[in-house]
Amino acid sequence: MTEEASEIVLSKQELRKVTAFAAACAETVLEIFEADQPDDSRPRDAISAAWAFTRGGERGKTLRDTAAAALKAAKGAHTVAGREAAWAAMSAAGAAYLHPLAKATQVKHILGAGAYAARALEIVADDSSAGDEHLKQMVHHATPVVIDVLKRFPAAPAGGGRVGELIRTLDTHLRTSAQ
Repeated sequence: MTEEASEIVLSKQELRKVTAFAAACAETVLEIFEADQPDDSRPRDAISAAWAFTRGGERGKTLRDTAAAALKAAKGAHTVAGREAAWAAMSAAGAAYLHPLAKATQVKHILGAGAYAARALEIVADDSSAGDEHLKQMVHHATPVVIDVLKRFPAAPAGGGRVGELIRTLDTHLRTSAQ
């Protein structure tokens, strides 16, 4: 017997706030990808599409296409840090597609961009404290709406390597920051 997840009500305005948070997280490491691939605008385009959605744009083809293009850009990155930065951009555009299902896996739509950005910074600095510091900064950028939406979902799931660990750390910080 498979347990079905209950549905969470999400407004378009809440999705816009979650996407703005993700775009802000990803934007902080865009230069890491651009140093790796200076002629590749796909991650920048994904972040721009995310920002356009936050300003009232539609959740449609442009977001999907730019997220997919940023994913392809990640595959072409020469460095691991560049790849992680491109994944942050892909996650920013993908944040608009947070599914209204009460599943822990959906937390990655909210926090993935922040975790990938933190990982990119760790790699560049060759120091895990750089990622932890980035997460602390992102906690201060999360609006009450983002925290409220996050709290409607179960805690982030186990697994996912270092990025999964960063997602769980950010998840814990955000859930406890408003208490």
